[in-house]
Amino acid sequence: MKPDIQPNESVFTWAAPPLKFGVGAIDEIGAEAAATGASSCLVITDRGVRETGIPDRVQRSLTSAGLKAEVFDRVGVEPTDESIAEAVTFAREQDWDCFVAIGGGSAMDTAKAVNLLTTHPGELLDYVTPPIGEGTAPWLPLKPLIAVPTTAGTGSESTTICVIDFLGLHLKAGVSHPRLRPSLAVVDPRTLLTLPPEVTAASGMDVLSHALESYTAIRYDAKSAPEDPMRRPAFCGSNPISDVWCEMALGLVGKHLRAAVCNGRDLHARTQMALASTYAGTGFGNAGTHLPHANAYPVAGAVKDYQAAGYPPMPMVPHGQAVSVTAAAVFRWTYPADPERHLRAAELLSGRTFTRTDGAEALPGVLTELMADIGMPPGLRSFGYEEKNIGELVDGTMKQTRQMAVVPRPLDRAAAERIFLQSL
Repeated sequence: MKPDIQPNESVFTWAAPPLKFGVGAIDEIGAEAAATGASSCLVITDRGVRETGIPDRVQRSLTSAGLKAEVFDRVGVEPTDESIAEAVTFAREQDWDCFVAIGGGSAMDTAKAVNLLTTHPGELLDYVTPPIGEGTAPWLPLKPLIAVPTTAGTGSESTTICVIDFLGLHLKAGVSHPRLRPSLAVVDPRTLLTLPPEVTAASGMDVLSHALESYTAIRYDAKSAPEDPMRRPAFCGSNPISDVWCEMALGLVGKHLRAAVCNGRDLHARTQMALASTYAGTGFGNAGTHLPHANAYPVAGAVKDYQAAGYPPMPMVPHGQAVSVTAAAVFRWTYPADPERHLRAAELLSGRTFTRTDGAEALPGVLTELMADIGMPPGLRSFGYEEKNIGELVDGTMKQTRQMAVVPRPLDRAAAERIFLQSL
C-alpha cells in the first residue's frame, strides 16, 4: 500500500564524518589510513601547499605505517574540469586503496571528484546537479578519503559537496551526494599559520557565509515532502542540529577572524577559526547554503581580469570573496522571512544587542563593518563587473538549483537583479 505523501516535510537528516582535531593531528594520518586496511594511498594537494612541507610530512607518516604513498601536487587553485581531468588521469594509473586531500576546498573537492571518477564510469557532468548536469547519483562504494584542511574556510572536510569551474560554460557547478563525504576529517591548527592575510580573510568570510546561509535557510519542515524518502536532497534546510553548529560558528568568527587576519601567528585565533570552520561545515553540509553561494558561482565563473592579492597570479575571484560580495544585499532581502533569526545572527556575530527597530539593516551593517575591517572587496565593481553584466550573473544564479531549493523567500529574476545591482 502506497503511503500518504505529506504536504510538508517532517523529517530532517544530519550527518558528519569522524573528526580528529588538534595540534599534531596530521602526524596520526598514517595510522588512520592503515586502520582502513589500505596498502596504498594517493595524497592530493597543490604546489603552494606542498611548499609548506605538510603533504610530504603526511606521506612520511603513511610510509612509516607501511603504506605505499605518492603525492599529486597539481591541483588547480580553483579546480576546473580540466585540472580535475588531469588529477583523475594520474590517479587511474594505479589502483589506490585510499586518498588523502591536503589543502583548501580546491584540494578536497578535487579529491572527491577523483574518488568518484576512479570508482564510477562517466564524466563529471553526468553527476553535476541539473539543469547544468545529469544529476546521476553515485551507486558504487567510494574509497576512504581523509580530508586535511589547511584553510579555515570551505568546510569541505565535512560536506558531501564538490564544486567545479566548468571553463567552457563560464560557470561553477557542484556534485552533491552523501557518498562524497570524507571518511575522516583531520584538522590541525598549525597548518593555518602560514596563510597570507588576504587568504585568511576570504576563507573566514566563507566560514561566515556557510553559517549565515544555513542558519537563515528555509526550515526543513517548511519544504515539500519528497516523493521518495530515500532520495532526500543533501541540503535539507535549517534544522535544530545544524542551528547549534551555525550559532557557535557565528560567535567564533565574530570574536576571532579579525585577530587571525591581523596576526597569522596567533595560534589561539587560528585554532578558534579552525573550530568555526568545522562547526559551519557540519551545519551547512546538512542544512545547505543558499543565495550568496548561488550568486558566487557565476561571479567567479565569468570573471575576466581580476587578480586577487595573496593568491597566484591568474584571473580568479576567490570563493570567500565571491560569496561575501552580495551577502549584505541578500540578507537585507531575506530579512522578512525570519526577522528574529536575522537579528540573532547579527548579535552572535557582533556581540551587540539588536531589536526589531534595527530591522533589515542590522545584519547587513554588521557584515559591512567586518568586511571593511579585514580588507574584503566592497562590491562587484572590484572584480570588473558593471551594470551591463547583471543579466549574465542572474542567468548563472538561477541555474543553481541545489541552493535555490533552500532560499527562504521565493526568488524571481527581478529580485535577483536588484540584489546584484545593490552589490555593485
